Amino acid sequence: MTETAEATETAAEPQLVPVNAIFADDFVEILVAITTADTIAEVAGKVAYHVEGKRVRARDAEKVVYHNDRALTPDLTVAEAGIAPFDHIRVDYADA
Repeated sequence: MTETAEATETAAEPQLVPVNAIFADDFVEILVAITTADTIAEVAGKVAYHVEGKRVRARDAEKVVYHNDRALTPDLTVAEAGIAPFDHIRVDYADA
């Protein structure tokens, strides 16, 4: 295998992207490990896992991820959304 082929394979592998996240009305910002291959819906779930039912009442509502003041489409991947390591994201309920 050539160096170019190896680099292409490595680039295609999901990369770890630690992000600073705040969930809904929580008062604690948390560090959450996501990957470049995670969808935005998966990111919302990973952030909610640490907060919902603990410091924020769990609700049966869709969650929205905000990055740089824009709501992200749930089927985008982290890579497609342009989320970089240690970026700040906010997750909230869609009806909030």
